[in-house]
Amino acid sequence: MRLGDASRVRDVGGWPVAFRGTAAVAAGLVTPDVLRGPRFLRLFPDTYITAPDHGPPDLKLRSNAAYRYVEGKGVLSGYSAAEVLGASCGPWDAPAEVTVPHRGQRSRPGLLVHRTSLHPGEITEMKGLKATSPLRTAYDLARRGDLVERVVAVDRLANVHRFDPDLLLNFSARYRGTRGNELVPTVLAHADRRAGSPMETRLRMLIVQAGLPKPQVQWAVQDERTRTAVWLDLAWPELMIGIEYEGEGHTEPEQVLRDVGRYTGLVDRRWRIYRYTKFEILRRPGLIVAQLTRAWECAG
Repeated sequence: MRLGDASRVRDVGGWPVAFRGTAAVAAGLVTPDVLRGPRFLRLFPDTYITAPDHGPPDLKLRSNAAYRYVEGKGVLSGYSAAEVLGASCGPWDAPAEVTVPHRGQRSRPGLLVHRTSLHPGEITEMKGLKATSPLRTAYDLARRGDLVERVVAVDRLANVHRFDPDLLLNFSARYRGTRGNELVPTVLAHADRRAGSPMETRLRMLIVQAGLPKPQVQWAVQDERTRTAVWLDLAWPELMIGIEYEGEGHTEPEQVLRDVGRYTGLVDRRWRIYRYTKFEILRRPGLIVAQLTRAWECAG
């Protein structure tokens, strides 16, 4: 096997990340015996990936394989499209998704196949992978599943690709009668492209669905003395209550030190700050609602 042969590598799309086995064998990049060995993992018929060093393949890698499986016949869509578009928002165990225009491909374990025709303007290409465009992907994900996760998907795609979520109304008008089309306006009533992460959106939706007032997103607390500003993920500014989602980045030593000064400055200016992690949001939502309800009542 001559991995350095550039011309042979070009003949095998996706090699060695995700590729068609027959193409790799025909190009002399691998033998059938090696292909069936521990170095590679078969995900779909004649479609392989280089086996990950630790754990199962993530959605991005599985999506790469799904594209090679339908290459020339379809494109990535749904959560798979969001992955390659740099707007990851799906559950870790979501199936890879593709859209094909005609029958012939079918869903199978780990692969969800949608059958519909796409307008050329609804398809884009990222690093050699064709996928539904950011707007089309947001429209598709806005039409299915739980309301919170629909808002999460639209927020994330709108934030990363800098579009107004209300542009999805154009798709609703174009595709009247499409399954789930009637759900889009409800998503847009909650969507906010300023949301910094999927967990921030989930926290915001938890607050709203509990019946508490809708918080402001990315609220800037300005300090006229130092001519600086601090942005809060969520806030009830009229009550001077800030609500923060603390992701893994906030555990880095340098960030911890910066956060100390940041929050001390806010408290010094009479702000009340509530900080939550994914553990409270996913496992103890009732605690968050109870604490913020008390905060609102006391401040009010």
